[in-house]
Amino acid sequence: MTGSTKDYLAQLTTESRNPATLELHRLDAPGIVQLMNTEDARVAEAVARVAEPIARAIDVIASSFRKGGRLIYMGAGTSGRLGVLDAVECPPTFNSDPELVQGLIAGGPGALIRSVEGAEDSAGMGRADLEEIGLRDVDVVVGIAASGRTPYVIGGLDYARDTGAFAIGFTCNENAEIIQHADLNIIPVVGPEVLTGSTRLKAGTATKMVLNMLTTGAMVRIGKTYSNLMVDLQATNEKLGERSVRIVGELTDCPVDEARALLARCDGELKTAIVSHNLGISPDNARSRLSSVGGHLRHALEMPEQPDDGVQDK
Repeated sequence: MTGSTKDYLAQLTTESRNPATLELHRLDAPGIVQLMNTEDARVAEAVARVAEPIARAIDVIASSFRKGGRLIYMGAGTSGRLGVLDAVECPPTFNSDPELVQGLIAGGPGALIRSVEGAEDSAGMGRADLEEIGLRDVDVVVGIAASGRTPYVIGGLDYARDTGAFAIGFTCNENAEIIQHADLNIIPVVGPEVLTGSTRLKAGTATKMVLNMLTTGAMVRIGKTYSNLMVDLQATNEKLGERSVRIVGELTDCPVDEARALLARCDGELKTAIVSHNLGISPDNARSRLSSVGGHLRHALEMPEQPDDGVQDK
């Protein structure tokens, strides 16, 4: 580690000692729980203070999706793992293409379960990973680095900007190096960690909260939800299959058995079933109607009526 790097790390909030936890080693289990819970309560406050850049990022990502772009998370260690976690949860939740939201972690997939020493220190590896997935100018790259100085992430953000993609930086430290390498920055300052330097704690919690907002918000904006229901979910198991039936029942006022039969007639497609039933049109016409508005259920239900030559399901 160079002297300049040492100096940089020494001035980071996430690396400083928390005066409220100096007696951590003397606490019993209830005391540890109470102390950590008190510190964790500060995380939501920190995230609330950066609501404006989070909202702007949601609109940027939603706009990218509408243009055929992708959201790419990049990070090392905990930051990388949280990005991958958020990405892999999108297909079952929103029935999105697995390519739409991707997570890249320094050191590759193996780093998800075992630390890959030194991988985060290579800016070139960050660029190479984005080159490998064919980054385009319509994509959005979110570089996640609690410290705000991870070379892997900064190299990726620089490459994103060179490519014309929108670069978003995420850090939990003010005046972090990453800020100069992004088009937009999200900086929830959560303060010193309970365990000095362990950014899997408050910084990790803040990261998870913000990533939840980015993907959920963007998916809402492009019509992947209706009310507070997951109308685009992918029924990959029994639990999700039953949830699909309940959602159809909620939005069509159909009893459970009718909702299940309606879903079957519509090949398990939630939005198709809802449009078909509520507008009294055939599944094929419902699909066509949805396609004409980019799959947005509210728009499909509210657009002017069109003649239906197919068999009605209502």
